[in-house]
Formats: sequence, structure tokens, C-alpha cells
Amino acid sequence: MSVNFIQRFPFLSLLVLGASSALCLAPVDAWWILFINVPLALSILKRGLAQNLYRNFLWGWSFGFGYFLGALHWIGFAFLVDAANDLWMMPIALGGLCAFLALFWAAAVGAALQMAKRGLALWLAVPISFFIFELLRGHLFTGFPWAVFGQAVDGMGGVAQLASLIGMNGLTLMIWLWAASLFAIAVQERRQRLVAVLVLLTLPLSYAWGEWRLASHPTEYVQGVMLRLVQPNINQNDKWRAGNARAIFDQLRALTAAPSSTGQPITHIIWPESSMPFLIDESAQGRAELAQALKPGQTLLAGAVRRSRAEDSAQYFTSILIFNDKAEVLSHYDKWHLVPGGEFLPLAWLLEPLGLRKVVNLPESFTSGPGPTTLSVPGAGLAGMSICYEAIFPGAVSDPANRASWLVNVTNDGWFGNSVGPYQHLAQLRLRAIELGLPVARAANTGVSAVIDSYGRLTFQSQLGTTGAFDLMLPQSAKPTFFAKAS
Repeated sequence: MSVNFIQRFPFLSLLVLGASSALCLAPVDAWWILFINVPLALSILKRGLAQNLYRNFLWGWSFGFGYFLGALHWIGFAFLVDAANDLWMMPIALGGLCAFLALFWAAAVGAALQMAKRGLALWLAVPISFFIFELLRGHLFTGFPWAVFGQAVDGMGGVAQLASLIGMNGLTLMIWLWAASLFAIAVQERRQRLVAVLVLLTLPLSYAWGEWRLASHPTEYVQGVMLRLVQPNINQNDKWRAGNARAIFDQLRALTAAPSSTGQPITHIIWPESSMPFLIDESAQGRAELAQALKPGQTLLAGAVRRSRAEDSAQYFTSILIFNDKAEVLSHYDKWHLVPGGEFLPLAWLLEPLGLRKVVNLPESFTSGPGPTTLSVPGAGLAGMSICYEAIFPGAVSDPANRASWLVNVTNDGWFGNSVGPYQHLAQLRLRAIELGLPVARAANTGVSAVIDSYGRLTFQSQLGTTGAFDLMLPQSAKPTFFAKAS
């Protein structure tokens, strides 16, 4: 992109810079592109100091819309599952989501330029403003902290260990500062350049500290616990089709009962989100057949749909059910952070008359659970539970008042096919492990299933779109991190 082009077409230039900045995320992990694009964007935004507030908001919105369209394009795959009924909603839903999220970036740019007009250096005002508005994006309207710049550390080696101190949002601030410091070094006066150099020096220092932390804490494992992650790889087109329940359940049971690949007895089995297309806890036959697949002493943690009946109504939950070896339900966890547009439809009173509906095809919307929950898992201590989308929220995967010794995540990323979405999802779960100092076991319908140690290292990662039962040891938990104590 030439300087002349940038000067003549700032709106379009910011759109392109935003879209290409999405390459910083997994699985591309081209974090370095931010150190090119952010200074270029700042050079455009600097011109906004002489513009009106409306123009500044428009430039910020353009930057954000390009970024979110590049980062979240994979959401469109969900509308291809039932294309005959849903495809028409794709441009409305995806375009509307990106346009809405870009409003946060528009506000961030507008606020930053106002701060700069009042004397704060632009290269500092922009990171501070974006830090604030990205925090708001993660909390307002149920929150959606997907694709913040802090997630770029997935490809930055030891730098990711800073999450144990400052969390994902703190990393977002630091990456904005590091990238913006190059702009300051290039165009600011001497005093500002010196400050920017000092800020930039914290990047290699952070990397060195993180690599030292990793080297000083090799992965250790819990004795007597052998996990089996079941990845049935059920195509989303087939999952809820009438007549497929028997074949799906038989496959799950067969993968569960298969001989151990390690020679050690399997103690805990994890099935992915909504693994069975029927209500297993209400099916006596289903539980009897499940009991036949479980060996004595085994515990099953199964993603399932659960119904709670009242006298004149029923509520549906997407849950994790914990079964003993007799297929008796010992406890359950209900998802509390539901997916807007997937498991419930925001502003249903307005959108349903227009023909829009949620993607998950149940007559009713799901009901949210009470919040982060730590459950006792026989033979494996306390576990923090999360289902799918909940893994993107720092502090929401475990009850801080009842510290777990490991985290369980079940998901069904089959909605998104062979896209970048499942890899971005996994990268965020790695940050949760580093933030809390807790290992993670993740079972995904079509992948990526994984085991992550307490420092964010992947001790196992399955291939996307494969079928298998993966037998793995559970890593030990680490001491509570500074972030965990402060949360």
C-alpha cells in the first residue's frame, strides 16, 4: 500500500489495514503484522486531529469493520449447515455483527483523538482508549471478547506468559503499546522517542521472562488419572437429523469402550458438547446401554442437552453431566454464557417478525445456568466447567471462590467446518490456562480436542475433522497466578 494511496483514500486504507491485521490471530499467528499496520493506521489517524468528530468516528469504524470481518468471517460457515433455510441470513448476521463491533473501535478512535487534542501523545492515547473500549466490548450486551489484540500472543512464544500476571486484556494494552511505539520512534520528538524505546524494550524482556518461566516449570502429570477425549466427528448436517440418534450413540459408546491405547486403565472419559441428540438423563434405555460401555470405576463427563420440567413448561439447558460407572448422574453444570443468535435470539420481539431466528434448531431458546461452577469429579478433584463459547471469557471458566485443580471444556465447533474458527477458539483456551495456572482437558465434536498444561503448552492436539478416542494424562495444576489471585 503506497503512501500516496493512503493519503488519498484513508477510509479504504484503514479498511484494508484492519482486515489484514486479522492475520495476527491463530492459526496464522502473524503477530508481526500489527507492528506494520498499527503505525500505518496511526499515521492516518494523526490527520484526524484536524478533522471533525464524525470523520474520526467513521475512520475508526472502517478500521474496525475490516478487522472484524477478517477475524470473524468463519462465523458464516454456520449458515451453510442448513443453507436452504439459513444462508440468506449470513450477510445480515455476519455483516451486522462486524458493523456493531466496529462501533467500539469507532468510539475508541474518537476518544483517543480527543485525548490527543488535549495534549496526550497520540501513540499513547490510542492504546489506552482501545484498552478501555475493548474491555467494554468484553462485557456490554453479554460481551464478546473474541479477537482482541491480546490473543495475538498465541504465536509470540514466551510473551504469552504475561497472561499469568495481567491477563488477556492486559496483553491487549501491551501489544497496542508495543506496536504504537514504532510510530512514536519514527515521528515523535526526542523525549517521546525515548519513552517509546523504553516501552518497546519490555517486549524482548517479556519474551525472555516467559521462556525462562516455561523452562523452569516442565509439565508434570497427575498420577492415577488417565483421560479419554472422545471426538466422534459428527457432521453438523447429520447431528440432529431424525433417525441418526442410534448411530451417533453407538459410535460414542464404541469409542468409549475401546481398549486403552496406552496400556493404562482409562479413569475419566469426556464427550463433547451436546454429544447425544436426545435427553440421556430421561432415557432409562440410554443409561442402561451407557452403563454397559463404562468399565468399573470410570467416570464420564458428557456434554448433553438437559431439560428441567415445571408444571406447565420446560426449560432446556446445554450442560455437562457427570456419570458414574452405573450411568447414574452425579452432578451437572449448566452453561450460563449463551451464544447470541445461536442458543438465544437477542431482541427476539424485533427480529423474529423479520424472519430471523437462532441457528440452533430447538423450539425454545436455551436457559442460562447460574454462573461459573466448580464440580467435584470422582478421582480427579475439583474441576472448573465451561462449554464452548464460555472459554473466551477471562475469569468465567472457574468459580474463583472455589479454586479448581483442572478445567474441562466441551465444544462443538462442527458448525464452522474446516475454518480458522476452531483454532482461534483453542488459542483462547490456552490463555485461560496461563491466566489461572490450571490445566485444561477439551473434547470437541469435530476437533480440535486438546490437553493444555498449566502454562498453556499443548501436550496434545487432535486434527480437525478426524474421529478418535485419545488417551492422555492430566497435567498438574500450578500455584495460583497473580492474575488468578487478583480476579
